Amino acid sequence: MTSAPASPVLRLNSRDNVAVALRDVPSGTALPDGLTAGEGIPSGHKVALVPIAPGEPVLKYGQIIGVATAEIPAGAHVHVQNLGMGDHDRDYAFGAAATPLPEAGAPASFRGFHRPSGRVGTRNYIGILTSVNCSGSVARFIAREAERSGLLDAFPNVDGIVPIVHGTGCGMSGKGEGYQTLFRTLAGYGHNPNFGAILMVGLGCEVMQISDLVDRQVLKDSARFRYMTIQGSGGTPASIERGLAVLRELAAEADKAVREEAPASALVLGMQCGGSDGYSGITANPALGHASDLLVRQGGISILSETSEIYGAEHLLTRRAVDEPTGRKLIDLIDWWEDYTARNFGEMDNNPSPGNKRGGLTTILEKSLGAVAKGGTAPLAGVYKYGEPIDRPGFVFMDSPGYDPCSVTGQTASGANLIAFTTGRGSVSGYQPVPCIKIASNSELFRRMEPDMDVDCGTILAGETIEGKGQEIFDLMLRIASGEESKSEAQGFGEVEFVPWQIGAVM
Repeated sequence: MTSAPASPVLRLNSRDNVAVALRDVPSGTALPDGLTAGEGIPSGHKVALVPIAPGEPVLKYGQIIGVATAEIPAGAHVHVQNLGMGDHDRDYAFGAAATPLPEAGAPASFRGFHRPSGRVGTRNYIGILTSVNCSGSVARFIAREAERSGLLDAFPNVDGIVPIVHGTGCGMSGKGEGYQTLFRTLAGYGHNPNFGAILMVGLGCEVMQISDLVDRQVLKDSARFRYMTIQGSGGTPASIERGLAVLRELAAEADKAVREEAPASALVLGMQCGGSDGYSGITANPALGHASDLLVRQGGISILSETSEIYGAEHLLTRRAVDEPTGRKLIDLIDWWEDYTARNFGEMDNNPSPGNKRGGLTTILEKSLGAVAKGGTAPLAGVYKYGEPIDRPGFVFMDSPGYDPCSVTGQTASGANLIAFTTGRGSVSGYQPVPCIKIASNSELFRRMEPDMDVDCGTILAGETIEGKGQEIFDLMLRIASGEESKSEAQGFGEVEFVPWQIGAVM
């Protein structure tokens, strides 16, 4: 970063022809190198450092974020009125920058729930998992009655009962992409280590049959996994009564688990960004990237996702792939997404959202370049389908939409037991059974929404190092994994954020 801290703008790379406003910059404000702001530049937005001709690339982070669509004088506000999409770097250079991280220093640990599978939970919930939307209400009735009756009062080691309901499971093909994606998602939740036990509830006649999930995914641990259908149980009242009886048995089993010391290598971190702004790629995302590197150095797993929000920055990841086949798997996903959006009459630049644009982000290229910073510098060890189990340590990528609850749902199905979520505009959400750490990109947001935010990364703009803030995030991750509540948990978020990715026709 080449500008002095006192400057009202920050130039991120010597190649850049724009800088980022560190605060609201009124028209006439003196800028570096003798420039003057020719108009007001909102905080987090871009200002031209040199004249930029129509069709000329605009560079930020030393990378192309689009092309000028009109003449841009030096000192002008650069945004949607004069910046649009253009060609971006597709020199994938597979593995050219796959540099191993240095070994960790002292081993880190947390206190978690050890499961028979060998994985470790950061929470100890009982889940009521539904195979179809038609069983969602009954699952919630069972959970509500369990809470009303004080069923868990005798089981202090159980964190709660989580009904996992959704909008699909029937009215779909019984084969193909959509079915397999939902199948992986439900099976993955059944195996997530943050559940001490699972009751699966179906209607009985749906496309997504419980028997298929049980037979093909070995959800057969009768002490910790039970299932029932509403039709087979005799209707709603009988299902509630039966469900409560089963929950008592499952709670007794789940209550046997206690927190014990576990290595940080047992953490599986899902990384997200939502409601991003012009500071996200400068503060919160690189700080989380450093925390990700610290976890990977400990032997843990960090998962980057949101394929539609790395578009235009995929070349930065392919260069870090451990080998060419891994890098090509990522490009195959990009190709799929280009086809997917085209056949659904969309385009990859439907992002950024209106809120992102108000925060200073103009094109998907700019947003993606900031988003990939969450992945730190570790080699890309693997590329996975949505909800596919992660089978190796390190920094990996899991395919998903950019829609945050849908993406986190996939990461949880893939095994995430902790979520870290950066935001510049103020996203509020939580993801039971997985605790979520909210990381603000700027201090104004942190102050305004402090009940929702766990970490203030705006201090980086005031001089704190990215490495120092990354260490702070990593230390908080260990405390949250050990049982400390995140802000979203304390407010009870998580009941409506299970959103499986629906692909294909609804019939």
